[in-house]
Amino acid sequence: MSETPASAVHEMTVKEKIEELRRRKAALFLGGGQDRIDKHHQSGKLTARERLAKLLDEGTFLEDFLFAAHRATHFGMAGKEFPGEGVVTGCGKVEGRLIHLASQDFTVAGGAVGEAHGEKIVAMQEHSLKMGTPFVFINDSGGARIQEGIDSLSAYARIFYHNVLLSGVVPQISLILGPCAGGAAYSPALTDFIIQSRKAHMFITGPAVIKQVTGEDVSADDLGGADVHMARSGNIHLVADDDEHAIALCKRLLSYLPSNNIEDPPRLPHEPVTEYVEELNSIIPDDARKAYDVTEIIKRVVDEGDFLEIQSHFARNAVVGFGRVAGYSVGIVANQPSFVAGVLDIDSSDKIARFVRFCNAFNIPLLTFVDVPGYLPGTRQEHGGIIRHGAKILFAYSAATVPKITIVLRKAYGGAYVAMCCKGLEADRVAAWPTAEIAVMGAEGAVAVVSRKEIDEAEDKDRKRAELVEDYRRTFSSPYMAGSRRMVDNIIEPGETRRYVAMALDTLRTKTDHRPEKKHGLIPL
Repeated sequence: MSETPASAVHEMTVKEKIEELRRRKAALFLGGGQDRIDKHHQSGKLTARERLAKLLDEGTFLEDFLFAAHRATHFGMAGKEFPGEGVVTGCGKVEGRLIHLASQDFTVAGGAVGEAHGEKIVAMQEHSLKMGTPFVFINDSGGARIQEGIDSLSAYARIFYHNVLLSGVVPQISLILGPCAGGAAYSPALTDFIIQSRKAHMFITGPAVIKQVTGEDVSADDLGGADVHMARSGNIHLVADDDEHAIALCKRLLSYLPSNNIEDPPRLPHEPVTEYVEELNSIIPDDARKAYDVTEIIKRVVDEGDFLEIQSHFARNAVVGFGRVAGYSVGIVANQPSFVAGVLDIDSSDKIARFVRFCNAFNIPLLTFVDVPGYLPGTRQEHGGIIRHGAKILFAYSAATVPKITIVLRKAYGGAYVAMCCKGLEADRVAAWPTAEIAVMGAEGAVAVVSRKEIDEAEDKDRKRAELVEDYRRTFSSPYMAGSRRMVDNIIEPGETRRYVAMALDTLRTKTDHRPEKKHGLIPL
């Protein structure tokens, strides 16, 4: 058999090699193909690459592992190609600041997670850790790639492990923009914030499995839709109407956060705050039993009225979120009198404690507005563990070493007053409005306990009770008694609040708070 002459063998030129690279890239950029992309668009969703283009500053995306490929051979996998392994990974800039990210591609095998897919994500997590950059994970996957068996489970485990490594070091944000089922849901749950689109679903066991096991007939929306997770489970933090809205929320959230735990949050240029906000003087009703919306106070204290509320429809008796005062990022916590009088309960305790711990991890000062009548009474709360859950707030605030500023607006009763970052929990600045009532309990309840005999012996019991209530309120429920005991640093006019907070933030910029060395504290989980 004659050999082919060497002169007959065609070696590719440099130009041809470049053209081949371009062809390969073009094919990979198409993901699962134009038909699947069209179907994806018809469902009202953007592709993995379109999402990145919306999120990142133009021309800043540096992709990694475009040519990654699986090595599975069972179940017809030998020689089968999955462009990009169903996930786009790399780094880029958001408003000039670097992030690392992964965006699952549902057009490629439903974005199923296999070994190479998972390792691409893990590599981005590792880069994020090394570079000190936020990690953003866009979830849109049908789950584990069954053909790869336990290799896919190992991939998930590696992702979860690195979520924990990143926790408290760099901010982690998950976007749920498609299905996120089974074990896949635990990666978002391990991150700091979850933004879910109303077109997406997240659950451990889907409707079909629940129907088979329990006989319960439930829709995907009722089981794992964004609205149910926001209002009932508390699993997510922001709800988006669609992909573009989710990406806009992600960019807005990132703008308040530092890149990592050794940086301060970005400060926007701002003139010194000098204005007196007259409207704050009329928000608190004259009748202490009447409700009001605390966000109206928050919006008049923060710059430009810009307040990003987190978990707005979960545990609505508490408000948490981000704003800026004099350009400084602040984490804001407040009781909400317009919902069950702003009492603390199991869910609101968890909501506040988690938010406080995030802010402390990332050097974000805490601004707390207090109007709390106490803890929600009842056997459901007691049996559900309100003692344990309520203790989380005490732990979170006590452990926080960032600047802590507290404004007492109205009611501040008993243990709930203590939990809301009082002076005894080492709040750095505590100011009270003249409407503040700082006491062990409300005047009516206190008089009923300590003056029962005196009331019973009075000829006009109602009149005597009213006199004693007014005397108690004047003596113990005003801010002046607290001021005399140095439980508040100052009593201020409501209109002075924005200026007071701005000045306090400025004076606390160089705060240091040394604590005993330990591996970590044991929060009552």
